[in-house]
Amino acid sequence: MTQVIDFNGSVLSSQGLELGEGPTYDAATDTLWWFNILGQQLHELNVTSGAARIHALPFRASVLARIDAGRQLMASEKGLFIRDVATGELTLYRELEPAHMGTRSNDGRVHPSGALWIGTMGLKAEDGAGSIYHVARGVITRMFAGISIPNSICFSPDGATGYYTDTRIGKIMRVPLDAATGLPAGRAEVFVESGPAGGPDGSVCDAEGNVWNARWGASAVDCYRPDGSHAARYALPTARTSCPAFFGKDLDRIAVTTAYEGASAEERESDPQAGFLFDLGITVKGRPEPAYIL
Repeated sequence: MTQVIDFNGSVLSSQGLELGEGPTYDAATDTLWWFNILGQQLHELNVTSGAARIHALPFRASVLARIDAGRQLMASEKGLFIRDVATGELTLYRELEPAHMGTRSNDGRVHPSGALWIGTMGLKAEDGAGSIYHVARGVITRMFAGISIPNSICFSPDGATGYYTDTRIGKIMRVPLDAATGLPAGRAEVFVESGPAGGPDGSVCDAEGNVWNARWGASAVDCYRPDGSHAARYALPTARTSCPAFFGKDLDRIAVTTAYEGASAEERESDPQAGFLFDLGITVKGRPEPAYIL
């Protein structure tokens, strides 16, 4: 039986978000960023000082990537935007899907080549309404279609393997990549079969090639070895765990976003920390997130 490790971490933010998602860490400024997708907010936390800010957004957004010291790339329901870090000003960079398609961005991550993988899904999570795209220097290529809830996008340290899932189906997929571009170089195959409880949500891959996956509905983050075997499950004190991110000066800590989307009144009452941002409380060998190359 796979070992389940009790939660020994801490709360990084007690802002209870309906859909906390998309955490990322900027090592240059020691800052954690994450979203409340449905609440149209971008959250910011300086890890050392504890200074926190909430930035209101004009749309639902889900992914933030560093471009350089002054700019970030933001994925949203209105497309990809360049965000000015100092002012928060947003400038349209590329449209992903037209508004009449009724979709929004969801999970995404920058490949070591500097290209973005970004998933879309229906505003009401309609079956098969989403896709997963590759965006390199502004050129958009659709790689996978018919996705209901795209998640678990991450990459091996050498950039030669990509991972993704459709949470509704529950299987985490593995696909060979051209390491120089981040584009698929072969057919996807099953990396992890769907499990009995919850669904695979966001993932991140560490320096040793282990995939850390937040298990929505299961109060846990799972660690999978590069061969797909289950190494351990780390418990959290709330049910809807959504996405992990490495953080800290040595990138040896894991932050985890959570949510209360879809919870009943009774579930909300019994799960008071739903939507908090947590430090998982373990030591790992993390990696920095690559910058997006314009």
